[in-house]
Order: sequence, then structure tokens, then C-alpha cells
Amino acid sequence: MKKIACLGEFLLRMSPEMPGKWIQQASIPVYLGGAEFNVSAALQHWGNAVKYISALPQNSLADDVLEEIKKMGLDASAIQRTGERIGVYILPQGADLKNAGVIYDRAGSSFASLQTGQVNWKEILADCSVLHFSAISPGLTAHTAALCLEAVEAAAALGLLISVDLNYRNKLWKYGILPADCMPSLVRHCTIVMGNIWSAHHLLGAPLKDGIETIHTKEAYLEQAGRTAAYIRSLAPSCKWVANTFRFDQPGGIHYYASLDTATAQYVSPELNVSTIIDRVGSGDCFMAGLLHGWEQRESPENALKLAAFAAIGKLQEKGDYTRQTIQSIHSKMLAHD
Repeated sequence: MKKIACLGEFLLRMSPEMPGKWIQQASIPVYLGGAEFNVSAALQHWGNAVKYISALPQNSLADDVLEEIKKMGLDASAIQRTGERIGVYILPQGADLKNAGVIYDRAGSSFASLQTGQVNWKEILADCSVLHFSAISPGLTAHTAALCLEAVEAAAALGLLISVDLNYRNKLWKYGILPADCMPSLVRHCTIVMGNIWSAHHLLGAPLKDGIETIHTKEAYLEQAGRTAAYIRSLAPSCKWVANTFRFDQPGGIHYYASLDTATAQYVSPELNVSTIIDRVGSGDCFMAGLLHGWEQRESPENALKLAAFAAIGKLQEKGDYTRQTIQSIHSKMLAHD
């Protein structure tokens, strides 16, 4: 079985209980994470063969992390042992990564220190059929952006399918290059693109209809999703699927749906609501994994989208950065909803 390669920075998440309780408790829960790691973990858990490409330093903490990654069944052979530290982010339990309160402590991490020419892509990708990455990695530094381009071009030359999650973080992209000057050259090789209408605007310059922020109707959002998808396909001639997610905080919880555009049709997931939210982190990564799993299983766009949406909603009810849901449990929820 050919492998799905996922490229990105491994992170540790610290989730202190606020305000100040973590001081009295002298304890902070720590979770393994990072957008691409979360996708890797889900795909492996669902029966796919996955190679995780990242970097870890040579120290005992990283040794523990590497051992856990191997126990999960991931191919860790492409993890580079280099650099000085593991990246960390601090986020209170239940908060959202887009929350202004998130604290990143990832500057100078092993992954952020990787340089072009350091990784033998032809060798690493030889047993892979897919390369997945996200917009977080090129947002770290100029050389991680160059590293991603090197990886994507190598994957394209080898004939791999390439997918990207248009994760936008306003605390990244601080090194003097605008996202829209960098991301199109990466996305142009992609077959599957996932994000939302706002991240595509920030990262790719995809136009937004005037007043879209104030219309607040599903019809308007889906119409915009179609325009955004068409714009992305104009950048990426080989693009087959463009998925956009819509997640809204409401007094009773979260309201959620997603769309998937092909060259000929737009598919829309069921509208889903969840009132019990345990952890907001990793829901989008779980959606991305669902799309890739659906593609690998040769599901129809409609079924792949539905799987991804139910997986994403299920992740909101789990602690930690990556999902432990089984594919069977997700399918059961899909059937129950029907």
C-alpha cells in the first residue's frame, strides 16, 4: 500500500486551567499536536498507511515523542533529528486556535530551522502516493516556505496527488512576505484544497463579495464558496475538489456545515449542531483527514464531504488535538442522521 505523506511542524500543546488554577494545581495537561500531525494520526487510525515528515531535536523529550508516534503506527522514518527544540503553543482547554489568547512558543523550533536541500524528497516520497501540507508551514519563516515549495515540486515531479489545508493564522506570516505572494505557487500543484472563504481570501487573494460579512445567509455563503472554488481552480488546473467549511458559534453551541465544489457541481453537507464542546482544537484537521480518507477510498464527493463533516463535529467532543474516533463510529452517526 502506498503511503500518504504529511509534512509539517510537530507541536506540543499546553492547556492550563484558567484563570490561575494551573498555578495552584502545579499541573498543565500536555497534548501532542500540530495540524499535519493531527491529519496523520486520524488517517492512520482509519486504516491508511501514513508517513509523517517533520523534525525533532536530539533530546529525551523528543525521544518520548518519537516513540509515541511510532506506537501509533505512523512511519516516522522521515522525521529529521535536527535543531534545538520542539515548538509549543499554550491554549486553555476548550478555547479556539483562532482565539487571540493563544500563545505560540515555536520560534527556532527544529522544523522551523529546516533548510532547502536538507531533505531527500525523492527518497522520502518514493513509497508515497499523496503529499499533504498546510498553509501553517510556509507561514513560519521564509525558508520553511521554500522548503514546502521544494517538497511540493518534488511530489509533483513524482506524480503524487497533493493536498493542502488553507489554515490561516494571523500570528504567522511575520517575516516580510504576504501570504498571497507565496501560497499560489504552492496551491497550483494541488488536487484537493480545503479551507474556508475567509482563509482563501487572506492566503490566496480570492475575492469576497462586497458585504459578505454582514449577509449571514447560507445561500450567500454557498454562492461565495462556489466563486472561491472557481478562483482556486484558476490557480490550480489539476484541482478536483475544493472544500469550504462554515462553523458558527451560537448560544446553544456550534452550528456547522461544509461545501465541496468540483468543476461541475457543488455538494453541501447536512447542517450539524453540537451543544457539548469539549475541545475545539483539531476539528478542521479531522475534516481534512476525512476528505483524504474519502478520496483514498474512492468515495463520491458527496459521501467524502459528509464523512469529513461528521468527523469534524465528532472531534469537538474529544480532548486532545487529534481524533480517536473510529471510522465505524463516524459512519454510524452518518446513518443515524439519515
